Amino acid sequence: MPAAASLGLPNVRGRVPLLAGLAIDSFGGGCAGPLLLLFFNKVAGIPLGTAGVMLTVATLFSIAAPAAVGLVVDRVGPRNLVVGAQFAQGLAFTGFFFGRSMWLLFLCALVMTTGQRVFWSAIFSLLADVADEGERDKWFGLGGMMQAGGLALGALVAGWLLAIGGDAPFLFAMALNAVTFYLAGLLLLRLHPSHHERTNQDSGPAPLLRKDKTFLALIGANTLLALCTMMLGVGVPVYVTEALTVPKWLVGVLIAATAVVLATGQTLVVRHTEQRRRTNVMVVAGITYAVWASLMALQVHIAAGWVVPVLVLATACYAFADVLHAATNNALSAEISPAVGRGKYLSYWQYSFTFSSVLAPAFFAQLFEVHHELPWVALAALALVASLTIYILARVAPRLSSERI
Repeated sequence: MPAAASLGLPNVRGRVPLLAGLAIDSFGGGCAGPLLLLFFNKVAGIPLGTAGVMLTVATLFSIAAPAAVGLVVDRVGPRNLVVGAQFAQGLAFTGFFFGRSMWLLFLCALVMTTGQRVFWSAIFSLLADVADEGERDKWFGLGGMMQAGGLALGALVAGWLLAIGGDAPFLFAMALNAVTFYLAGLLLLRLHPSHHERTNQDSGPAPLLRKDKTFLALIGANTLLALCTMMLGVGVPVYVTEALTVPKWLVGVLIAATAVVLATGQTLVVRHTEQRRRTNVMVVAGITYAVWASLMALQVHIAAGWVVPVLVLATACYAFADVLHAATNNALSAEISPAVGRGKYLSYWQYSFTFSSVLAPAFFAQLFEVHHELPWVALAALALVASLTIYILARVAPRLSSERI
């Protein structure tokens, strides 16, 4: 048995440029992403609040990108869209490196966020296209593993740059990210045509997605689960530093540990769940997210000596839920999408992550100001609603009830 197969990995022959591109792209993002707000403030001299508004508005402007991708992805192919998104983001970070005008930086931020949306709306169609028969889940898991690994390494570099001080580290991060985007785009251009050709040629108009109630309900449920994934970066740092009496450096350790689990665990999860219904895996992920959120809510009500152990336990629950969700949700959407128009369906699936990324900051901040534990209580309830929704859909919708046994 080949080594890759024994590890639960798909056949990667001829598709190494794709995996290398994903890792390099995520490394640059992990390095520059955490520093972007500080770059606007310290290097460009833009007030922190104004910089935050700039990025939020740029994100809102890019919200139509998944719909636009859905209209063209099955005609032009996902590889071309992913490559274009990489070069566009490289151009944006080149602008960050050279530009200091607020309006120029806003324009670059708009190009950056739009490129991000196009990338995430097309990358899973590309992974589905390169996957051999029966290996789609493995490819989604392996792609996620490469991205998480690159992101974790990039975040470590970002932490090292922050310790240096001055403007140079921020400029270095912007330049490095621009180079990684260009390099990732060039690598993706090297994909052999036989690995990215459309496996399902259009034979007629795609089904109207807005009438597909099952798929739309799944997007809604996945939005709630995606909201849970956003809270590690949005809610945990604020909660740990403002509501708990623990060392502040613990935040970085917990996030890094979770990234390592996500980077190393997805293919293992796929190997052990590939004979199970994906809907059941998603239900378990939602329940585990609810357990994580409940443990987080308890932190402000337990003795000080128990805070760190319970925080570690909660983070372990989150990591388990996140690796289940990351390895399964895109594979589920690809499996139940129609053969004609699959790219459109997968691009719209990314709206669950788009909506959650827009909602997460306000959701956490508003509830946190009322009671510190309230966002976690609400999040636990929403995770259970998502699990219940998927459970019911899996038993009443023919496409899901026969999805996989």
